[in-house]
Amino acid sequence: MPEDYRRFLKPDVVSKLSGMEIKARLVVEGFIAGLHKSPYHGFSVEFAEHRQYMPGDSLKNVDWKVYAKTDRFFIKEFEEETNLKAYILLDTSGSMGYSSNGISKLEYSSYLSAALSYLMLKQRDAVGLVTFDETIRKYIPPKSALKSHLHVLLEELNQIAPSLTTNVSSALHRMAERIKRRGLIILISDLFDDPDKVINGLKHFRHKKHEVIVFHVLDPKERTFSFPELAIFKDLETNEELMTSPWQIRKEYTERVKALVNKYTLECRGSMIDYVLLDTSIPFDYALYSYLNKRQRLW
Repeated sequence: MPEDYRRFLKPDVVSKLSGMEIKARLVVEGFIAGLHKSPYHGFSVEFAEHRQYMPGDSLKNVDWKVYAKTDRFFIKEFEEETNLKAYILLDTSGSMGYSSNGISKLEYSSYLSAALSYLMLKQRDAVGLVTFDETIRKYIPPKSALKSHLHVLLEELNQIAPSLTTNVSSALHRMAERIKRRGLIILISDLFDDPDKVINGLKHFRHKKHEVIVFHVLDPKERTFSFPELAIFKDLETNEELMTSPWQIRKEYTERVKALVNKYTLECRGSMIDYVLLDTSIPFDYALYSYLNKRQRLW
């Protein structure tokens, strides 16, 4: 991998690439290239090597096929064998279509979903996709077949477009009831909904013993409110318009955004949910590191 691998992690660069599979692969390969000698043992999906069995080693890591041939015990290292089921819940509501810097929140979230799917399938995990706005729009059950299932997921991600109003909490509750086996839930959304209802939906998953990661995706200007002196603001879900001078409300607006982020941070921490705030200018490796940190703690 060339030394400029980080360019593949920049959202504005990724948005210019053609083909969702190329985008996903380059983001993940760029991320892996940046790991160098990382502490993520078990992240490698390829068989690394055998070593001789030592007292204290777990018998579950013994390669019994080698034992049958050689009558000697050898340990397999760095081979990831899991049956984790992960579900990516992707918000496709109208507000996700907003962009101030060349890449919308939905585009960014789609690329992130593609990269996570590619990464998990390479790890031999099963991954599914749920798209939603005010209701569930598409449910693709988790599978672990890298080539065939990845193609299905990427095709769906390549076709999605921002749609109707948001009802995050309804989607969370419906999926919490639908998913029976304990797994990993990854919510990717701008969370433009009643925070108390969203948190309640997330807690529903925790009540069902699922692990949960929340990627809260915002546009940079949604965080800073750095708009021109006079602007017309249009609600992308209701089409309602409002003309105002941003400087008059910027202070109160940014304080409310900070309060909202703090609320999600504290509530998620209290429920052992990983909350990751992203804006669409942040390289994807930040999100992928957060995923790996959670992945490390599973099972």
